[in-house]
Amino acid sequence: MESLKLKDKTALITGASRGIGRSIALGFAAQGARVAVTARTTQDLDSLVREVRDSGREALAIPADLLDLSAVPGLVGFAEKELGGLDILVNNAGLGSSSNPKPVIEFDDRFWDRSLALNLTVPYLLCKAFLPSMLKRKRGRIINIASIASRTPHFHGVAYAASKHGLLGLTRTLALEVAKDGVTVNAICPGPVQTEMNDQRIQYDSRRLGIELSELEAGLTPIGRRLQPQEIVPMAVLLASDESAAITGQAFNICGGMAMS
Repeated sequence: MESLKLKDKTALITGASRGIGRSIALGFAAQGARVAVTARTTQDLDSLVREVRDSGREALAIPADLLDLSAVPGLVGFAEKELGGLDILVNNAGLGSSSNPKPVIEFDDRFWDRSLALNLTVPYLLCKAFLPSMLKRKRGRIINIASIASRTPHFHGVAYAASKHGLLGLTRTLALEVAKDGVTVNAICPGPVQTEMNDQRIQYDSRRLGIELSELEAGLTPIGRRLQPQEIVPMAVLLASDESAAITGQAFNICGGMAMS
């Protein structure tokens, strides 16, 4: 019988109500972790918590709007009080380009600010807040969900690309600083994943390019399709596990071959 990779570990996953975050939460729970999940959508969070608990694992919902940066200290305080220490932090919450795609010359400055706040500043603040307890215990795993857009340009999505490039800088710098303290910091860079957010983006690109949605989707990756959220989970489980103690400062592409480096 295969042993559980995350038994007795506690994880916090942001942006967990749907898509990649939800799949990671379920994957961690299946590997024995106790999961705390946060997002704005209370109904979806409650559904996720019920699903985890029905599987026999522990789960805690922490509703929060992380775009309100003043809410971050309260989230951290509540999580530490309820969880009694965090082993794994997954910074997944993010704002894509799909809700306001524009060329740089026309880009919405407020949307720029919101994108950088959620995609980069919030992970920075959460890392900074949870690190002291990890360093004290000489053990921790931080996983930042970046994007293939952290390695490539993102047409009509400058804020998304800039924030995700920045997230890799945060990942590598922090990894270097804590490398000798038992804490690893890595990033996962998904390609186009079939989520509500990405649905909106490819619909925009289909209209912009004047091609059928099915044709666009088939040409997005060398494997001829978008990825599914659950296809991100195995790498997240590995990076959260004890087996990854020698893996830090890395950014792993899960992109169907879009970037082969």
